[in-house]
Amino acid sequence: MGRFVNPDNSAFQVALNSKIYVDKTGLINFTNSVLDTMDGYICNSRPRRFGKSYAANMLSAYYSKGCDSEKMFSGLEIAKAPDFKQHLNKYDVIHIDIQWFLANCENADEVVLFITKSVLDELREIYPGTLPAEVVRLPDALSRVKERTGQKFIIIIDEWDVLIRDGGVSEIIQDEYINFLRGMFKGTEPTKYIQLAYLTGILPIKKEKAQSAVNNLDEFTMLQAFGLAPYIGFTENEVKDLCEKYNRDFEKVKKWYDGYLLDGYQVYNPKVVVSLMTKGKFRSYWSETGSYEVVVPLICMNFDGLKTAIIEMLSGAEVEVNTASFKNDPAKIQNRDDVITYLIHLGYLGYNEENATAFVPNEEIRQELSTAVRNSHWDEMIAFQQESRKLLMATLTKDAKCVAQEIEKIHNDYVSIIQYNNENSLSSVLAIAYLGSMQYYFKPIREMPTGYGFADLIFVPKPEYVNSYPAMVMELKWNKNVQTAVKQIKEKKYPESLLQYTGDILLVGINYDPDSKKHDCLIEKYEKE
Repeated sequence: MGRFVNPDNSAFQVALNSKIYVDKTGLINFTNSVLDTMDGYICNSRPRRFGKSYAANMLSAYYSKGCDSEKMFSGLEIAKAPDFKQHLNKYDVIHIDIQWFLANCENADEVVLFITKSVLDELREIYPGTLPAEVVRLPDALSRVKERTGQKFIIIIDEWDVLIRDGGVSEIIQDEYINFLRGMFKGTEPTKYIQLAYLTGILPIKKEKAQSAVNNLDEFTMLQAFGLAPYIGFTENEVKDLCEKYNRDFEKVKKWYDGYLLDGYQVYNPKVVVSLMTKGKFRSYWSETGSYEVVVPLICMNFDGLKTAIIEMLSGAEVEVNTASFKNDPAKIQNRDDVITYLIHLGYLGYNEENATAFVPNEEIRQELSTAVRNSHWDEMIAFQQESRKLLMATLTKDAKCVAQEIEKIHNDYVSIIQYNNENSLSSVLAIAYLGSMQYYFKPIREMPTGYGFADLIFVPKPEYVNSYPAMVMELKWNKNVQTAVKQIKEKKYPESLLQYTGDILLVGINYDPDSKKHDCLIEKYEKE
C-alpha cells in the first residue's frame, strides 16, 4: 500500500471512531452500479463541511487493494448489498487531495508535477519493471499498467477545485491543471484504464474553451443533486433521529439549520448538526467553515440588481436566478446571477430547482450573511438598517403613525421592482421593511394557517428574546381600512396559532390607498383569554 496508490483505510476509520457517525455507505451502492460504464465519471460538488472528504475516504477504504475493510463495513448499509464482497478491496485506487498537494508546494505551478511524480513513484514500486524511465505523464503510466496487468483504476480526487477557487493562482496554471484532468479522463484511452472517477469539491467543473474542457463528467451539484442528495448532507430523517438521541428540539433545529432542498430531500450541513448535537448550543457554526472571507467581496460587486436581491433574500423572499451563465470560475463572474449562483455553490444560498429561485436557507446562514453585509460597508444598507430599526421600535411602542410613514417610504422605494397594487406586494415590502428585526426574530412566516384562515405575516421572536420582544401578527389590506384588517385578525382567531407562545402579541393592521399611496396603520396588544 502507498500514500496515494492503494492507500489504507485509516482516514475512514477516523470517521467511524467519531462520536457521531451517520451511515452514508448507500453512496457505494450508487458507485458500484456505474463501475466501468460511461456513467462512472462523477463530479460531486458541495459546500464546505458537507461531508465531501468523508465520502472520498469511504470510497477509498472500500475499493482499495491496500487494505482489508470487510470488518469496517460489515455493520453498515452497504454490507446488505448482494455485490458487497464482489467489489470490496478489489481495485487499484489512486486517492489524492489537491489541497494537500498545494499546501506542500512552494508554488502553485508545481502541483501537477508533484502529483505526477508522487503517483508515478508509487506505481513503479507496486508494478516494478512496468514503467520505463521515459514515462513521465500519469495518463501514459495508467494506460501502460492496464495494458500490462489488465487492472483498471479507481481515481478519487478530493478538493479538485482548490486551484480554481484560489484567486492567487494564474489562469495559465489553472489551464495546465485542467489539461492534466482532461488527459486523465477525456477521450478513448482513459475508458481503457478508468473503472471509476470520483471528483469532489465546492464547484462543478470549470466551463472552459473546447480544447481544455472536461465535459464527460456527470455533475451532481447544489443546483441539481439528482440521486446523490441523501449521501452527502444529513437528511431530515437522520437529523430527527439525532435529535431524539441527543434530546434536541427538532423544530428548533429545523428553523436554525434546515433549508437546502436537493432532489426532494431537505438536507442539513453535517458539521453544523454534529456541532449542535455535541455542544448543545444554538448558534452559527458556519463561520468555522472558512468561506466567510469569500463572501464579502462577492456581495460588494457592483452589478445591477445584486444588492436589491441580497436585501430581498435576507428578508425571506426568493429571487429568480439564471444559473446557466456562471462558468464555475470565480475569476469570471460577470453579473448578478453569477454571484448568486456562486453563493449557492458555497452554501450561503439555497436553490429551488422547480422555480429557479435562490433564497437564504435558514437562520444560521441569515446571521452569517447579515454579518457579511454589515462588514461590506454598503452605505445604502447601513441607511436601510437604520430605517428598519426605527420601524421596529415604532411598532413595539405602538406608534402607528410612524409605522405607516416608514412602510410608505419603503414601499415607494421598491415600487420599481415589486408590483405595487396587491396585498402580496405589500407582504414582500413588509418583510423587507422589518429586515432590521432579524437579530431578534425568526424569518417571517407568510400565509400561516391560523384559526379560521391564513395570517399574512407572523413574526416570532427567537427564544432568548421572548421576554423582550412581542410576537407580531400582521394583516395587510389595500383600498380598505386598518380597522377591517385588525377585525379580521380577531374574528378569524389568527393569534390562536401562538397560544403556546408565552410572551406578548401585537396585532398590526396595515392598509394603503393605491391612488394616493397613503398608508395607514393600527396596532393593538392582544389580550389573551
